[in-house]
Amino acid sequence: MSDMSFKQARELVERLELTEITLRNTLSNIDKSSNNFKNSLEQQEQILQLVPKNDQKLNNMKVIVALNIGVIIGLLIGKYLL
Repeated sequence: MSDMSFKQARELVERLELTEITLRNTLSNIDKSSNNFKNSLEQQEQILQLVPKNDQKLNNMKVIVALNIGVIIGLLIGKYLL
C-alpha cells in the first residue's frame, strides 16, 4: 500500500514539475507577445503621425501639377490662337 502511495506521490511531483515548466514557458511567451504588441502600437502611432503630413504633401503636389498644366495650356493657347 505504501508503494502505491509513493508511486502516486512521485507521479504527482513529476506532474507538478511539468506544470511549473509549462507555466514558465507560458509566462515567457506572454511577455514576448506583450512586448511585440507594444512595438506594433508604437509603429502604428508613428504611421498615424505621418499620414496627415503625407496627405498634405500630396495635396500640395496636386496643386503644383495643376498649375503647371494650366501654364502649359496657357502657353499653347497664347502661341497658336493669339
